[in-house]
Amino acid sequence: MKTARDLPRLAFGRDAGSGSRNLPEETAVALSFNGTTQAVMMATPADLEDFAYGFALTEGIANTEEIQSVEVVETALGLDVQIWLVAEAEARLSKRRRSMAGPVGCGLCGIDSLEEAMRRVAKTPSSNFTMSPRQIMQAVAALPSAQPLHDETRAVHAAGFWTNRLMATREDVGRHNALDKLIGHLGRVNHPQGAVLLTSRVSIDMVQKVAAFGAPILIAVSAPTAHAVTLAEEAGLTLVALARPDRFEAYTHIDRITQESADVA
Repeated sequence: MKTARDLPRLAFGRDAGSGSRNLPEETAVALSFNGTTQAVMMATPADLEDFAYGFALTEGIANTEEIQSVEVVETALGLDVQIWLVAEAEARLSKRRRSMAGPVGCGLCGIDSLEEAMRRVAKTPSSNFTMSPRQIMQAVAALPSAQPLHDETRAVHAAGFWTNRLMATREDVGRHNALDKLIGHLGRVNHPQGAVLLTSRVSIDMVQKVAAFGAPILIAVSAPTAHAVTLAEEAGLTLVALARPDRFEAYTHIDRITQESADVA
């Protein structure tokens, strides 16, 4: 499916006149596990196999090895991503479903209790990965050049992964979806330790997802919420926010930010 469409529009003010603008597609995407829908998201119809793997991991449903197959089925109303799990993962998911009181929604998908929404975050695995201030700013500066859909539409988020270079990016109209797509992709390839980059604010659920993935550093261009900072501290995750090519702010576990004489003002 196409990820964007050129639609007519009228411009007012400076550069007024008729014309068109390329806008991102927003499609209903059902995530179905072993024949039962777990969540329906409004998403960009691209990289949906990555989305399936990433969503399964970050929502605690299954890891990569527990997914047997993924198939994207087009329907009249949207796309059904059919994910088939091994028996052990299916049993865990069935138990989770039995405890749910009603239908699922999104932000925190498939969750209907305060305990589940505020679950303890995964601990970040020990890692020797560090970044200097200069490297953090280089990573932020590299991200815009790897956002082709944003360049076309100015209406999508991105998530990227930085090692000593920008290794991968994924884009979506939803910030959670972009992160899940990135994590799903990285979970199926060999990659070194690195930092996750986000074009969005940092909320609790974004910290939970990055911690579940196991990256030691999270860098975002927008601000975090107060509880996201608390959660990152608890997880052992280095949280960098309000990041620009010439500045950033660090909130937690700053020991992974190494000072170099050339970086110090």
